[in-house]
Amino acid sequence: MDELTLKYNRLLEVLAETGGAVVAFSGGVDSSLLLLAAKHALGDKAIAASIATPYVPQWEQGEAKELAQKLGVEQVRLKLDFPAELRSNPPEHCYTCKKILFTKLQELAEQLNIAHILEGTNIDDLSDYRPGIMALRELEIRSPFVEAELTKAEIRELSRRFELPTWDKPSFACLLSRMPVGIEVTDEALQQVEQAEVFLMKAGFPAVRVRHHGEIARIEIPAEQLQDFIKASETYDFNNTLKEFGYKHVTLDLGGYQMGSLNMKA
Repeated sequence: MDELTLKYNRLLEVLAETGGAVVAFSGGVDSSLLLLAAKHALGDKAIAASIATPYVPQWEQGEAKELAQKLGVEQVRLKLDFPAELRSNPPEHCYTCKKILFTKLQELAEQLNIAHILEGTNIDDLSDYRPGIMALRELEIRSPFVEAELTKAEIRELSRRFELPTWDKPSFACLLSRMPVGIEVTDEALQQVEQAEVFLMKAGFPAVRVRHHGEIARIEIPAEQLQDFIKASETYDFNNTLKEFGYKHVTLDLGGYQMGSLNMKA
């Protein structure tokens, strides 16, 4: 038995100890494996909970619904209006958002008489800038991947072994991460960003970020794809298409994709 299998067995033990749990499920790499493992360990006592907000892309919500159905797990889908505390996109928006969302999941768990809420933070996340983790700790939300000492790479490898369609899915953050800190976030701006990113993903760039600077769209893609992007623009006319979505200027960031590049920029 290899080390990764041993770690997965440890994960199953952690999950089984809960006796039943609500799994925060976005349809991303981490939460998808966590949901599958919870299904393995808890059967019907594992409930997927997904919260739809205006700053979570519609396509991601749809993929989460399809995967929960494929895994045979009951999914509770909750709708949340745009919290007033997040409209100005404050520097601590990740912390505030997690506090709001997981408080809502706590209310759901109480209604279902379930004691534990689980989420997909992994060991690698602990060394990154993740203010939302503080909110999770304050609310006593459990992170089984941390307890089982699983890394992101190991989560992807386990996902591949279990043939989850998310095993090679690029990591995504909510659409608020596309907006400069301290800028009022409008529904129209969120729609612009989502439209632009969906178009660029369909054109062959799944790890794209469209950073929204008012009338300017600043596109970030992995640096190794910059030449491919310029070539593809001849076919897909990225400039004029994004202008149709409402931008006046369309730029490509030559520095490539940088996680959280707008965290502290106004």
